[in-house]
Amino acid sequence: MKSFSRRSFLKTTALAAATAGWSARSWGQVAGANGDVRVAIAGLNGRGKNHLASLGALPGVRVVALCDPDSAVLARAAAALGGGVGTYTDIRQLLVAPGIDALTIATPNHWHSLMGIWACQAGKDVYVEKPVSHNVWEGRQLVAAAEKYRRVVQAGTQIRSGEGLQEAVAWIRSGALGRITAARGLCYKRRDSIGKTTGPQPVPPSVDYDLWTGPAPLVPPRRNNPKNGPVHYDWHWIWAYGNGDVGNQGIHQMDVARWFLGEPGLPRHTLSVGGRVGYEDDGETPNTQVIIHDYATAPLIFEVRGLPAAAGAAVMDRYREVSIGNVIDCEHGRLVTGSYFTAQAYDHDGRLLREFKGADRHMGNFIDAVRSRRTGDLFSPVGEGHVSSALCHLGNISHQLGRAATEGGLREKIRGDAPLAEAYGRMTEHLAANQVDLGKTPLILGFPLALEPAAERFTGEGAADANARLTRTYRAPFTVPALA
Repeated sequence: MKSFSRRSFLKTTALAAATAGWSARSWGQVAGANGDVRVAIAGLNGRGKNHLASLGALPGVRVVALCDPDSAVLARAAAALGGGVGTYTDIRQLLVAPGIDALTIATPNHWHSLMGIWACQAGKDVYVEKPVSHNVWEGRQLVAAAEKYRRVVQAGTQIRSGEGLQEAVAWIRSGALGRITAARGLCYKRRDSIGKTTGPQPVPPSVDYDLWTGPAPLVPPRRNNPKNGPVHYDWHWIWAYGNGDVGNQGIHQMDVARWFLGEPGLPRHTLSVGGRVGYEDDGETPNTQVIIHDYATAPLIFEVRGLPAAAGAAVMDRYREVSIGNVIDCEHGRLVTGSYFTAQAYDHDGRLLREFKGADRHMGNFIDAVRSRRTGDLFSPVGEGHVSSALCHLGNISHQLGRAATEGGLREKIRGDAPLAEAYGRMTEHLAANQVDLGKTPLILGFPLALEPAAERFTGEGAADANARLTRTYRAPFTVPALA
């Protein structure tokens, strides 16, 4: 599908006759503004199930269409709704169907930006799961699409919707614990081996693999976990489709860390240390990683650990009692988030100073903005989602351009960076507890990247190679249009 104007879009779709009398003003409004908001969901095998549940709990909302390139998944979701909904394997057919006001996107990452842009061009409001992009450039194009076509676009970083976290951010920014010295995000989440195949795997007959692949290169799958099969879920650990746990889980924690810092854009420098260790499988992305983003306010430090606390253990490590969450270090104490919507503040003696509580109001906030047309009311507008998604991509680019380094050599290289050296030291202790021999499977010392934050481009040494990774070669007709 090519980039198109409203006029060309209407001329080439089934909407032409139905909308011939619409004015430019009505095109910017919601067809269901005075009645039910009619929503379609794309991607039904993972987060799409949560979308169904969240939308089903909201008054005045109807799920009217479903889309998934796996006909078996699509049929199950339609049956769960009791029928009466439109079903599509091709998102392009859904977008030209009448009677749809908004689209929620829960597909694999490589589809997020393009599908969101197409939906904006088709006059739909959009809720797009995290990360909002598969690479930095296409995320910026989605932001531009929301602005150009005047659509409501919410990023699925739902932690921002909790009243407790909103209060916590305001409290920390007020200086209640002094200045921030480091904003940490943690993703200590068990990730077992996905197994090792010996060659290309057959695609299940229910999957339209051309549509599933979309913008990515059309190559046979090279994974086949007994639990997930050759297509679903484990795409997270394959570069062509996913962004590793940095972009899967870590996007939430990096978003929260940046939120506390109050930094609106990208950092000045980025560096990654990590690798895929502890097993050899078909996965490509790191299962152990530290990324440090150099911000003027304070460093943003993010850690991934997919291995358990020790070899054979059933539990994961914790850092200051947190395994998945954030630790915001300040001059006079710290704030920790042990769940998505609660936080606790402590002084340096460990005394609880204040507790913050809230709940997930994210999908409801999106629907409210769809009705009001006030994008400023969104808890996580696509521009914020883009910047936090880009943080994931920057860390991965540093890793992809890096080189294997000996343990001693790596430690020497980073010893001048105290926060990174401290996190690396804890990482090596963790790997030793898992009996990982860094002499046999060395970690990757990422390439140190310098950025021009406003331009969202790399500068200095290595800039040419790094800038080439800000985007990708798209497979026609699934090409992300250049709008910014």
